[in-house]
Amino acid sequence: MSTKNVQEFFTQQHSTDTNELGLIVLKGASELGDKVDGHLTRWAAEGGNPRDTFVIPSECPRFSSGDGKGLIRSTVRGKDLFFLVDVGNYSVKYKMYGLENCMSPDDHFQDLKRLIQAANGKAERITVIMPSLYGSRQHRRNYRESLDCAAALQELHAMGVANIITFDAHDPRVQNAVPLMSIDNVMPTYQVLKCMIRELPDLQLDRENFMVVSPDEGALNRNMYYASVLGVDLGMFYKRRDYSRVVNGRNPIVAHEYLGNSVEGKDVFIADDIISSGESMLDIAYALKKQNARRIYTYATYTIFTNGLEAFDKAYAEGVIDGVFGTNLTYLRPELADRPWFHKVDVSKYIAYFVAALNHNISVSEIIDPHEKIKALLEKNKK
Repeated sequence: MSTKNVQEFFTQQHSTDTNELGLIVLKGASELGDKVDGHLTRWAAEGGNPRDTFVIPSECPRFSSGDGKGLIRSTVRGKDLFFLVDVGNYSVKYKMYGLENCMSPDDHFQDLKRLIQAANGKAERITVIMPSLYGSRQHRRNYRESLDCAAALQELHAMGVANIITFDAHDPRVQNAVPLMSIDNVMPTYQVLKCMIRELPDLQLDRENFMVVSPDEGALNRNMYYASVLGVDLGMFYKRRDYSRVVNGRNPIVAHEYLGNSVEGKDVFIADDIISSGESMLDIAYALKKQNARRIYTYATYTIFTNGLEAFDKAYAEGVIDGVFGTNLTYLRPELADRPWFHKVDVSKYIAYFVAALNHNISVSEIIDPHEKIKALLEKNKK
């Protein structure tokens, strides 16, 4: 979808077949929401339909006992509502019995449901933009375990949510829990490559100098896509686990075994959905360095660094990791802005395209599959 198309869409904002757009941004997603709203208001002005903002004021105050409620401070009757929520933003806090608590994914999901309730069924259509899908890391049942994500999707469906937009779901098959609900699982591949080309001008994206490596079998599809559009070789690690014991809820990894062509003398790109503690990603980077890889760049849609940044600082200082790319789809530690090895990928414009297209009932097929845009980007980079 081009900017020209978007401008044309917004000139139709008051047409009979288009409902007025409303954006409800939950507290944890305020920074990303401001960026999305900035794109929408600019396009609306360029299309001859100026608006100060599309954001509808809302809040989720809490009583001193910790109980909360959702408030929407403007009419939503007949509007096309888009709720933007970041369930991973632990920097948002609230008071309970005088104690300060960080909001968990459970708290953010409850606030989302509160605000959907506050709309009181008056909206024409409700779309939830939840980049990091709630509960999605628990995507399958091995023992007597809960399936939080599947249950949450069914709950949202029962509340009248028509569409869910998420990014790089841990296992997109979770949408099987709600087969009659519209769910778009989006991969920001174009935005990542655009950021890499812009910030690493000496990067040579060809078969002789560059290679893509999947960190495990679960991430194979996303890495296969990068390798395919770039026309380079693909390698893979598989995790050899000790299934006789459980540590922190998981079977510990014994070793990372590499399968694929030689990485010697090549720049290597590793993509995954999440860098949590980062131990696996660093183990892979050290293993690749032992095989004489030249430079190693890693990417994760969600770079949350649950164990802090010290291990990555050390790996960068030792020349093991040359860069980490991560999106702004979830909360980023403020100190990442000072790290020379971290590169932020802005996905706000991509979300704004989705909002504009869905609001005007336009097909999102070209937005979801950016192959042509990537092809044009690579051609431009060669020149």
